[in-house]
Amino acid sequence: MEVPLTKYDGLYINGSWTDTTTGNKEPIINPATEEVIGHAPVGGCEEAESAIQSAREAFDRGDWSDLTVQTRANYLKKLLKVISGRAEEIKGLMIAEGGITRQLAEGMFFPNPIRLVEKLIERSLCSSELHLPIEAALNPLNPTGPELLGGGVVVRDPIGVVTAISPYNAPFLVNLSKVAPALLAGNTVVLKPSPFTPFSALMFGEFATEIGLPKGVLNIITGNEEVSKIITSDPRVDMVTFTGSEAVGSLIMAQAAPTLKKTLLELGGKSALIVREDADVMTAAMTGVFNISTHSGQGCALATRHLVHNKIRPQYIEAMKAIISQMPLGNPSDPITVIGPLIRKSAVDRVQNFIQIAKDEGAQLVIGGDKASQFKKGFYHNITVFDDVDNSMRIAQEEIFGPVGTVIGFDTDEDAVKIANDSRYGLYGGIETKEPAKAFQMAKKIQTGGVVINGGLLRQNDAPFGGYKRSGLGREYGPNWLDEYTQEKSIIYRIGG
Repeated sequence: MEVPLTKYDGLYINGSWTDTTTGNKEPIINPATEEVIGHAPVGGCEEAESAIQSAREAFDRGDWSDLTVQTRANYLKKLLKVISGRAEEIKGLMIAEGGITRQLAEGMFFPNPIRLVEKLIERSLCSSELHLPIEAALNPLNPTGPELLGGGVVVRDPIGVVTAISPYNAPFLVNLSKVAPALLAGNTVVLKPSPFTPFSALMFGEFATEIGLPKGVLNIITGNEEVSKIITSDPRVDMVTFTGSEAVGSLIMAQAAPTLKKTLLELGGKSALIVREDADVMTAAMTGVFNISTHSGQGCALATRHLVHNKIRPQYIEAMKAIISQMPLGNPSDPITVIGPLIRKSAVDRVQNFIQIAKDEGAQLVIGGDKASQFKKGFYHNITVFDDVDNSMRIAQEEIFGPVGTVIGFDTDEDAVKIANDSRYGLYGGIETKEPAKAFQMAKKIQTGGVVINGGLLRQNDAPFGGYKRSGLGREYGPNWLDEYTQEKSIIYRIGG
């Protein structure tokens, strides 16, 4: 079956499709079937240079940043309308290119980012100007004369050229979540996707043409690490926003440092789910399984460290085993599938390597631990849970990015908070309990960018998202999302001459 939105002969630079100087095309495969869904153009250094120059020219000499917020918002509304009109094509691409299940495509990965951007547009239309108090002061040139009267205003300006680099695990969501605020704030953009999911970025070039976006405002390229280095270090770029691993994030930060670029980094996580003694064991176990099975564990904010009170830990393990045994694993295009494939064989190998490490370190395997052998094709792995895990073990400290959960026992709330904070990451977390007030107090002590109590609200469009420690810098979504793509300017003036 032909996959939509996979027919692009070139890269999108300066408002048109441009042939690559490399002439190379990379086969992109469906992780569920290993079938080639299309051939993506591979850019090189020349395309990176052209994209940066195009974005720079559009910002410095174009009128994009001078347009009213309302005008830019109208472009974004048109973009959302085009996206909504092609919803089924985009969902089909998510499934075929990224291995995202139909259930996720219909929920978290398509409607949710649309709602987030709608909220962003709504907020952008409220004035962000801050008027300073009217004050009187001595005239330094005439101290004995009449006082001067004056005031001021704080405005927000676009930063300039923004490089946006997106991952493979949620490509549509992240691409839209970087392009929309950057453009709405008046910046111009160079977007580079993961080599595993290039079509989810290239399609935005098609959409940009359809809505009449000015030339150079959005540029989309692909390429290797050398291309990434160019677009994160070039002095013509003013800001880099990246979602991905901690290791790559620190490298990007180093590449951006010599030119003092702003960086917005959403990086890895090893989030802790605390299950208190009074928690409903079955409900908590369902939450735990959801966190390690969603998108086969390929989510930075998923809670893969389960800190469970020792008095209920045996029951929690048994409940997890019962739930996992009933969860459908299979082709993500099937509406009943809950667990789909990992992105590539390298991801399966990584999971297998960590499972062996866990066994060597003395953790007890309670379910899973192996590849899903019933599939002749595809990169499937069974959900895996380890018990008797010490928080110092590598499987409790390193991000696996696969369907592997670790269960760690604790005896007191203080111990649970201490264990949760004993991590170089701090992206997200959760608490399951019948005492939400106690959980709220605990949440304030946990060093993470977000904590969900008893499942929270999955549709919370006002919540900022980002991490503490090595989980990143800055915040996406929430009331100050647009501020990340702007800078403050104070304008001070006299009143009355």
